[in-house]
Amino acid sequence: MIPSKFDYVRANSIDEAIQKLQEFNGEGKLIAGGHSLIPLLKFRLSEPGVLIDISRITGLKGIQKAGDRIIIGALTTHFQAANDPIVQEYIPVLSQTVRQIGDLQVRNRGTIGGNIAHADPAADLPAAAFVLDAVINIHGEDGPETMNVADFIVGPLITLLPENSVLTSISFAVPPAHTKAVYLKFSHPASGYPVIGVAVVAGIGENHVIDYIRVAITGVGDVAFRATSVEGMLLGQPLSEMILKEAAQLAAEDGEMASDLFTTEEYRRNLCKVYTERALKSVFYGN
Repeated sequence: MIPSKFDYVRANSIDEAIQKLQEFNGEGKLIAGGHSLIPLLKFRLSEPGVLIDISRITGLKGIQKAGDRIIIGALTTHFQAANDPIVQEYIPVLSQTVRQIGDLQVRNRGTIGGNIAHADPAADLPAAAFVLDAVINIHGEDGPETMNVADFIVGPLITLLPENSVLTSISFAVPPAHTKAVYLKFSHPASGYPVIGVAVVAGIGENHVIDYIRVAITGVGDVAFRATSVEGMLLGQPLSEMILKEAAQLAAEDGEMASDLFTTEEYRRNLCKVYTERALKSVFYGN
């Protein structure tokens, strides 16, 4: 399908982007990499009057460590995030996750900020964002504000990004140094999107007791979610294969399962259990 007619302008700063959003009064749409927006335009699920290109705003790019958080500019590409030494050292689960997004062309052009702002229910990135307690940094008409990722994404393709605002960066918490992490996914055979994706960050303390655990699941419903029931069962428990298997049975309890032409709600519920157990065993036992 051919997109509806639209105009094109370029913004060279965050303030200019906000000014243009105000100027076009709800008719403007920001575009950076475009991999999320272009399909919506082609299917006319989005029909903006003007596209505002923010891809050349240098202030929205880059990766840095600030205290116990890693800050990634919204226009940083998936390829850059996957291969950045800071990301690989401090939040390797993010590197693992973005390496599995789309194909090389998508990773070369698609951006971290655009991915989160798009809020695709079948996106890989939210799983890593949830286990790393991501915070969304926004600049709007009233200045900067922050929002936790769990509050920011509220539904399929729906976020709480304020009108006439720009998502400027995302910061991710650095887990304790003794933790390990993994992202596992079962890909849709046609699209490559995750039918399920499971991210786990976990660590073992004294007496072989699990002292840190974060589990997040994406792809199975309208939004990604933290599997807090799994976390609650494992935290403070001595590590064993039996406790991991039992905890994984709770993986679907904290989110809603979707049913579609590809598979059923029941199947997705089972995938949650199977892939959570695999991810937990991968982190703790390396298998």
